[in-house]
Amino acid sequence: MTTTDLPARRATSERLPGAWSLGLHQGALELRQFFRQREQVVFTFAFPIVILFLFASIFSDDVEGAGITASQLYVPAMIAAGIMSTSFQSLGLSIAIERDEKVLRRLRGTPMPPSAYFLGKIWLVLVTGALETVALLVVGTVFYDIELPADAADWLTFGWVFLLGLTGCALLGIAISSVPKSARSASSVVVLPFLVLQFISGVYIAIDTLPGWMLNIGALFPLKWMCQGLRGVFLPESAKILESAGSWEYGRTALVLGAWCIGGLLLCLGTFRWKSRGEG
Repeated sequence: MTTTDLPARRATSERLPGAWSLGLHQGALELRQFFRQREQVVFTFAFPIVILFLFASIFSDDVEGAGITASQLYVPAMIAAGIMSTSFQSLGLSIAIERDEKVLRRLRGTPMPPSAYFLGKIWLVLVTGALETVALLVVGTVFYDIELPADAADWLTFGWVFLLGLTGCALLGIAISSVPKSARSASSVVVLPFLVLQFISGVYIAIDTLPGWMLNIGALFPLKWMCQGLRGVFLPESAKILESAGSWEYGRTALVLGAWCIGGLLLCLGTFRWKSRGEG
């Protein structure tokens, strides 16, 4: 070995960990920061449960011809809304705030690859989304007679609806985080469209009572299809009559959610900014 080999060997030994390893560490850091903010934790996990309790208590009658109660109809809808809340809304707000506070600018100046930052965010929404889903399932089975699937195929359906929905909504959250001009305007930019989507996607109001034009708009976005896919998993076959097509449409659900994963990625690549507008 010659002395000229020493710098190369030293550089190799001092090489930074890969993006995947750094992403895991970043995810652990994101989770620690999240769970240290007790008010945020309580709001994130309690809000959909409280909304479910309110709507299920107000609308508790049997749904004619569907073989279910109105309260059972709200459980899969709130699970879908919870998934979107922990991904789209959470990332849209947190990244906009981090950009405004110049956290992103400082991270961009470090040797950490950008992909590690986004992997950390994905781990955050994956863990929080899974925990919120479990909490809502416990409430649904204990208080509203929701039956967990006994068939492995139904659990497989639940898995791909959850993962595709979470991924698509997370990518949309990253993309929309570039829209607000500052952290102050982030809430109105992110929360308002999410709130509107919940009304036109079958979360708060049953699909069969919505005007056709609202259904058409809701069908363009992932929340409606997450609700429909989860209804197919947790509700009996008799509840199909409530769907506009008279079926669960798993193929179309997978197609739309998959398209939003691809479209969301393209939006992120085309719109994401590390600096706030006006910064040099």
